[in-house]
Amino acid sequence: MIGLGEDGLAGLSEASRKALDGAQTIFGGPRHLELVHAGARGQAWPVPFSTAPVLAQRGQPVVVLASGDPFWHGAGGALMRDLAAHEWVSYPVPSCFALAANRLGWKLEDTLCLGLHATPYAKLLPLLGRGTRAICTLRDGAAPSELAEWLVHNGHPDAQLHVMERLGGPQERVLPVLAKDWDLPPGGAPVLVAIEATQPGLPRASGLADALFASDGQITKRPIRALTLSTLAPRAGELLWDIGGGSGSISVEWCLAAPGARALCFEPRPERLENITTNAAYFGLSHRLAAMHGKAPQVLTGHELPDCVFIGGGGSQALLQHLWMILPEGTRLVANGVTLETETLLMQAHAQYGGHLMKAEIAEAGPLGTMRDWRRARPVIQWSVTR
Repeated sequence: MIGLGEDGLAGLSEASRKALDGAQTIFGGPRHLELVHAGARGQAWPVPFSTAPVLAQRGQPVVVLASGDPFWHGAGGALMRDLAAHEWVSYPVPSCFALAANRLGWKLEDTLCLGLHATPYAKLLPLLGRGTRAICTLRDGAAPSELAEWLVHNGHPDAQLHVMERLGGPQERVLPVLAKDWDLPPGGAPVLVAIEATQPGLPRASGLADALFASDGQITKRPIRALTLSTLAPRAGELLWDIGGGSGSISVEWCLAAPGARALCFEPRPERLENITTNAAYFGLSHRLAAMHGKAPQVLTGHELPDCVFIGGGGSQALLQHLWMILPEGTRLVANGVTLETETLLMQAHAQYGGHLMKAEIAEAGPLGTMRDWRRARPVIQWSVTR
């Protein structure tokens, strides 16, 4: 694997040049193949992308070209799933992120480096805040304009953008512009945009404002949601089953709380599935949060077993017994309830299985004529246990 910059052959080491000279086949994108004058030995990646043509030539001298560092948003990671350590060697050059940071004078360790060339811009929503710096790879020359428009409509109109095209080569361009003042014509690929955010952005603590979520009113309200997320205790890479998903607000905040955390919402009412998918898309979590239509426990069959389960609605003795039977040891289970029937169910579950039982009562100030009083919400019973 050879990392390639916009300066083409001129930027390659002696080892990279030797590997190119001895290659029977050279794989890469059309731009890469042109930069090294691959000629008849060049083979463009198939569309959709697949490493199969490379693997088919196992044992032959093959070069795979990548932009910059093959292991930073490059083909290296995809190939490693099928290659042994003795079958490959990599010769990287500075990644596009390193080039961008060096052009701008940004400390790379303090900068977010994101691949937005194949993911929605909404991925930025929970990440951007005042003082945040991010460098993002984008799909093509038209994408920076789309990104600027997204920033304007999602609370960051004053973000300072640096549009960076073909870094490290003779056609390099770096163009500064505010998101709200976008007036640049479409440029050329490869392209990055560096972002300096000036607005506060979303809070990082659990318990986001209810108004941020699409909902028909069936939503775990902010104070109880914050309390529930604390009990659920999300960790990196863990999977949540959210039973009775409602708006999906618990699942959204679960995914936001830890890198790679995933959630599967089970919702018996089809009209609420749209709210769950809308909220997942708004927060850039569609790749980590899925919604399934159906009633538990029947709908639970055939899915990857979770690390944690939240029951926000539809709790029953049959569901608890089913979960206790199928969940692996160590799985965390949290159930909330507001009705007398659910309170009785959770009290019985606590007596049978142990764990922790808590009642939360919250009141907020509200008008009473010309004065104020306390408006008490329904008490919430919460049972939590580790299987």
